[in-house]
Amino acid sequence: MPRGYAARPPNPARMGAAFGWGVLAASSLVLGMLLGLARSWPSRVIGLVLAFGAGALISAVSFELFEEGFAVGGAASVGIGLALGALAYFVLSRVVEHLGPGGGSGGGMSLALGAFLDGIPEQIVLGIGIAASAGVSVGLIVAIFVSNLPEAIGSATDMRAAKTSVRQIRVLWLVVAGLCALATPLGYLLAEHTGGHFQALINGFAAGALLVMLVDSMIPESTEKTGRVAGLATVLGFAVAAGLSATTA
Repeated sequence: MPRGYAARPPNPARMGAAFGWGVLAASSLVLGMLLGLARSWPSRVIGLVLAFGAGALISAVSFELFEEGFAVGGAASVGIGLALGALAYFVLSRVVEHLGPGGGSGGGMSLALGAFLDGIPEQIVLGIGIAASAGVSVGLIVAIFVSNLPEAIGSATDMRAAKTSVRQIRVLWLVVAGLCALATPLGYLLAEHTGGHFQALINGFAAGALLVMLVDSMIPESTEKTGRVAGLATVLGFAVAAGLSATTA
């Protein structure tokens, strides 16, 4: 029977810790944005970083999101969340494409949208996990941190190449990072009134948004920039993230 979370009054110290972990996980979005703006990175380097991040995200989907969601809430809740996340990213990415200026920053905006749509539920899951036990999923934090970097670097680089102002890029990523960081204490608070089915739904949503973003944006762009070497970098990213997840489980 899927396990749930027992309701408990909010603990200020642990809620503060949840916010701290959320800031740490989301800080790589700002770091990636700053690296993307700091200089003109070779296309091949960006592609390799994107491919490595894609592998880390595939690991997060497999071991931190889908597997954990199935364990706490069952297949139905995960499946519903998976469909909602996939549809949300698919629809919103098309809206961004139609509203974007001439399509030049489309790749960058798609990566930013992906970081937002998967980052919010991922960090809500992180907060729920902190509320449920004394520990924290180091594997999930590492996967979020590592995968955020290439998304932010690639997005900032693409948007800068499309002549988007540096101020706009900075504001965009500071807002995305801030909202993602706040999602962790939000997840902690939600855990007080929800159980395993809710977490499974959130896990599935994050996994669905991630998978569509990977196939639509991240993997094609990394392959375009690096060629077949992208596959090797993806496997390396998967192996590193999966190894960290296994050793911290």
